Amino acid sequence: MSQNDEDCLGPLLRMYDEYVDTYRLSDGALPRLMQLKRAHTGFVVKNAAAIADGEGFDPLERECALAAALLHDTGRYEQLKLYNTFRDADSIDHAVFSHQIVKSKGWLAAVGASRPESVLAAILYHNRRDLPDGLDRVTLAAAQAVRDADKLDIFRVLQAEIATVDWRKDSRAFWNLATDKPPSAEVVACIEARSPVDYQAIKSLSDFVMIQVGWMISGLYYRTSRRLCAERGHLAFRRDFLHRLSDDPAVDRVCDLAESVLSEGVSPK
Repeated sequence: MSQNDEDCLGPLLRMYDEYVDTYRLSDGALPRLMQLKRAHTGFVVKNAAAIADGEGFDPLERECALAAALLHDTGRYEQLKLYNTFRDADSIDHAVFSHQIVKSKGWLAAVGASRPESVLAAILYHNRRDLPDGLDRVTLAAAQAVRDADKLDIFRVLQAEIATVDWRKDSRAFWNLATDKPPSAEVVACIEARSPVDYQAIKSLSDFVMIQVGWMISGLYYRTSRRLCAERGHLAFRRDFLHRLSDDPAVDRVCDLAESVLSEGVSPK
């Protein structure tokens, strides 16, 4: 982290953690799901820093990317408190909620952020299927970095969950999705065409994992993000796990495509 980053992000981190502390229980602990979200945020910031360094971001782009990474899920804590879920479809769009909370708190102005409007936009757009046209250079860099950094940690989170739960015996572990079905033809076709997948098409755990392989094909914007994904073995893990779920030949076909993208550094754009 550069001195410019530290001048802004040190105070911003303290403000953020003071806010998170308001959700602690009487014994000082965060509820388990909130603690998982706080840990996720830390990993997303580290991923964003690695992307910024790998892509040679200038100081302004880097400051905005790291600030947005820190604040991108601010609304998750209140979302869980109010609705007892992180599922946006059953509650509130957490990116919009995060944007509203960060803006209302005035944290970015308080720490003298250089481009608060870029940070706020990156927060708002981090879960959108597509970014709007016409974003300026700094906002685009911050938004794409956070979107990539978030996906990179979602890869980690899924692997941790698979390693720690009995996913074959307890269907609740993964959203009650069937664990004995192959990936659907609709999901596979969309991924191979590099088209967005309608999440209503997710019918099985194979579909859900396959969608993450799809992110590796067309959902990681930066070359550094694709390199980190490959180095961390995220594709190899998913190929192996998908074979445990199904013997459908589409598994290797889609994973081979992802391997080609990751190894060649092909841009999805």
